[in-house]
Amino acid sequence: MQKGNIGVTTENIFPVIKKFLYSDHEIFLRELVSNAVDATQKLKTLASMGDFKGELGDLTIHVTLGKDTITVSDRGLGLTAEEIDKYINQIAFSGANDFLEKYKNDANAIIGHFGLGFYSAFMVAKKVEIVTRSYREDAQAVKWTCDGSPEFTIEDIEREGRGTDIILYVDDDCKEFLEEARISALLTKYCRFLPVPVAFGKKKEWKDGKQVETEEDNIINDVCPLWTRKPSELKDEDYQKFYRELYPMADEPLFWIHLNVDYPFHLTGILYFPKVKSNIELNRNKIQLYCNQVYVTDSVEGIVPDFLTLLHGVLDSPDIPLNVSRSYLQSDSNVKKISTYITKKVADRLQSIFKNDRKQFEDKWNDLKIFIDYGMLTQEDFYERAKEFALLTDTDGKHYTFEEYKTLIKDNQTDKNDTLVYLYASNKEEQYSYTEMAKNKGYNVLLMDGQLDIAVVSMLEQKLEKAHFARVDSDVIDRLIVKGEENPEAVSADEQDALSGIFKSQMPKMDKAEFMVSVQALGESATPVMITRSEYMRRMKEMANIQAGMSFYGEMPDMYNIVLNSDHTLVKDILADEERKCTPEVAPIKKEMDDVDARRKELRKQAEGKEMPEADKAEVEQLDKKWDELKAKKEAFFAGYASQNKVVRQLIDLALLQNGMLKGEALDAFVKRSIELIK
Repeated sequence: MQKGNIGVTTENIFPVIKKFLYSDHEIFLRELVSNAVDATQKLKTLASMGDFKGELGDLTIHVTLGKDTITVSDRGLGLTAEEIDKYINQIAFSGANDFLEKYKNDANAIIGHFGLGFYSAFMVAKKVEIVTRSYREDAQAVKWTCDGSPEFTIEDIEREGRGTDIILYVDDDCKEFLEEARISALLTKYCRFLPVPVAFGKKKEWKDGKQVETEEDNIINDVCPLWTRKPSELKDEDYQKFYRELYPMADEPLFWIHLNVDYPFHLTGILYFPKVKSNIELNRNKIQLYCNQVYVTDSVEGIVPDFLTLLHGVLDSPDIPLNVSRSYLQSDSNVKKISTYITKKVADRLQSIFKNDRKQFEDKWNDLKIFIDYGMLTQEDFYERAKEFALLTDTDGKHYTFEEYKTLIKDNQTDKNDTLVYLYASNKEEQYSYTEMAKNKGYNVLLMDGQLDIAVVSMLEQKLEKAHFARVDSDVIDRLIVKGEENPEAVSADEQDALSGIFKSQMPKMDKAEFMVSVQALGESATPVMITRSEYMRRMKEMANIQAGMSFYGEMPDMYNIVLNSDHTLVKDILADEERKCTPEVAPIKKEMDDVDARRKELRKQAEGKEMPEADKAEVEQLDKKWDELKAKKEAFFAGYASQNKVVRQLIDLALLQNGMLKGEALDAFVKRSIELIK
């Protein structure tokens, strides 16, 4: 028997292993089974090269649970006492390096984990034994034992056949790993696609009302998963079946990309486009990353571009190391190359579908839209490709590329400043009447109701030449696309003042909402009263909901403009009625206000360029106060008149109702008033 100390530079490496070297204890099983796979793969390589002439036989790896042990057994290379001393006792060395150097021209499927990977066993075990016999002729079987200190023992033993058993005596604080369900779940997570069969227990079947074990090994992995096979061998059903295995609860995928790259790096995999309806976050982290069929992670942010984290599927590359930090992965040159390549392949696939089967692409656009929008917003190189196949959809459900839509609206929707105005609705039902007004002018209206559309609108205004986006309810239609000089005022200043005073007095008091009133000639057939909302302020408030650092806008009140159509009969009737009933009282007030204002202006003009005398200052203050009192008196009179005029209140409520802003008590009052007016 040989005794000794493990050759490490630190006093005791085991606390380091347990606490710091591995972030997640459960990966010990991945490491040990991966080691067993490596030993098996290496033996197969030796056999193919003629360096091993024995029978390979059954190469299945077995994971077995005892009362307080976990055993991982393989029939691979095995180890001699000298190799244990080199690869296990001297942590600084790695068995893979020597092996790869010798067989570097035929080592595509070989990864070396001897060394630190093995020591992950001590994260869960208080004692570890290696029982092994080398494939070499006349090799002596040996047993290595270590109890979690730097001390170990090696002794000669009897063992039939080559291979290695790693026996873990599980620590008291890790008993969960002795549960069959726990090990089964870990094997499924980390080992389900390993290239060598891995057995865990026996298959079970129902017999006499209960499950009983059969003699057949329970193989937990698919040694030849779909991404390792040639696309020419596969049918759509194969890809769909594999997707269901990966994501049993998911909807069917839209389509997929089969990746197979040999240069300048190695990469295989299958990426699926899922149906992404609304919540982006729920759909992240569905790509599984593998290294030669060994599971690494499903948290791929930074490894693939952000928008590609919405895809589902599998990526496998030997150029992505297993046990390194995320920051290392994100800065690794191979990872960056892979990231760029995947972006290009995804864009190429989308472009191909668009060109070869546009109808299919359009049918799936609603599911693809959020993914493509996200990509264009976050990845400049993807935008440059996607602008050829990204679609705009109008309120009639017709789809256009950016260039097609520009051609469609260029003649009719270019304003006097030669800017192309893209009209859009964000809610087809709520903005129906505004959309119809635009259509009646011969304009086309886009439907921009997606989760990211407010950001897409801002992006396209920057990307497209001389383009402006305006929501159809942000102004009256003639001012959304101004073709020439604005029409002269349809009513006099006094009439505007009267209408503004009457309607403003009856506007509801709403939290975080301010109403302005304007009068415009919109035509006899247009609605008498409509509500518009500033495009700029509304857009800033919507951006505040999705973009950090813009909360200031989110706190600002909503600004609404009440537009009165001076051409409409009902507005004309109110104006005529106001003139009859209000002029006798209001005219003297207005005359007095004009006199006060004239005197104020006179005093201020006299003081231009010099200090105003104190007496004049006092008079101006008195005049300001008087003017405010007269203004309040005039407004009170208009308010008194308006409160008795049911048509005024009815027109306001109709406009509020059209915009989904009439609720509760106000809606109830509107219904009752409507019944009274109908009688």
